[in-house]
Amino acid sequence: MYSTMHNCLRLSRKTSVLVLIIILSISSAAFALDLETARSQGLAGETDSGLLAKPPGADNAAVSLITTVNAQREAEYTRIAAQNSITSEVVGKMMFEKIFTKLPSGTWVRVNGSWSRK
Repeated sequence: MYSTMHNCLRLSRKTSVLVLIIILSISSAAFALDLETARSQGLAGETDSGLLAKPPGADNAAVSLITTVNAQREAEYTRIAAQNSITSEVVGKMMFEKIFTKLPSGTWVRVNGSWSRK
C-alpha cells in the first residue's frame, strides 16, 4: 500500500510540474508582443524603407518581433520585385506609403533618417 501511495504522489508531483510548465508556456504566449501593441507602446516604428526599426528611447522588448516581421517583409518585397522587374527597395518604399496611411497618430516613423511621431 505504501508503494502504491508513494507512486501516486510521485505521479502527482510530475503531473503538477507538467501542468505548471503548460500554464507558464500558455501565459508567455498570451503576453507575446504583437506588432500593433509594439507600435502603440513606442517599441517599434515604421521606416520609409518599408521595414521596422527600434525608435529612439525604446527598450529591446520588440527586437525579436522587429527581426521576424522584417524578414517576412523582405521576403515578400523580393518576391514582388522579381514579378515586376523592380528592386525590393522600390517595393519597400511603396509599401511604406501604404502602411503610413493606416498608422494611428502617435506611431513612430523614420523618414529620411529622422524619427518623428505621425
